Amino acid sequence: MARVLVPLAQGCEELEAITIIDLLRRAGIEVVSAGLDEQVVTASRGTRLLPDTTLDEALDDDFDMIVLPGGLPGADHLDQDPRIHQLLERMAANGRYVAAICAAPKVLASSGLLAGRRATSYPGVLDAIPFTDIQVSRQAVEIDDRIITSRGPGTAMDFALALIEKLVGADTRQQVEKGLVRAPCAPTA
Repeated sequence: MARVLVPLAQGCEELEAITIIDLLRRAGIEVVSAGLDEQVVTASRGTRLLPDTTLDEALDDDFDMIVLPGGLPGADHLDQDPRIHQLLERMAANGRYVAAICAAPKVLASSGLLAGRRATSYPGVLDAIPFTDIQVSRQAVEIDDRIITSRGPGTAMDFALALIEKLVGADTRQQVEKGLVRAPCAPTA
């Protein structure tokens, strides 16, 4: 079974966090949400989220993917946490998937993972970063090898479905999407 880590920082975007966790679990993927500390996470719109564990407890576990929800100041808190950068670098070095949505792709950029890659983000986030070799895309979801990025709350379902397809295949993605009763999106590359 595929395993995914979703770090939850104070001020994260709840629509993104919940959509990612929910859809991946619908696909039979084991999702571990981890708070940066032992506190209940208060998301950007005041929704209170109770993580499964803490980041310290999850650091040495094995995951197939790490997914960073965006939102502010959540993405800033992720970016300021050296454990997140170490984990991202380790995941990428081990050929695992690294994904981020909304403002969180800037965390990938700060870790050096977007150098020479295509990536998307909430409008203006990656444009404001002084890394000139990021190929900024305006796609809802951008996949560049094992790095997957997305734009924001409105693209959270498309993003989560793309993650499902990468982890467990197109058939499972289609089954999950059918259960959502929404117009299907074009399959990812």
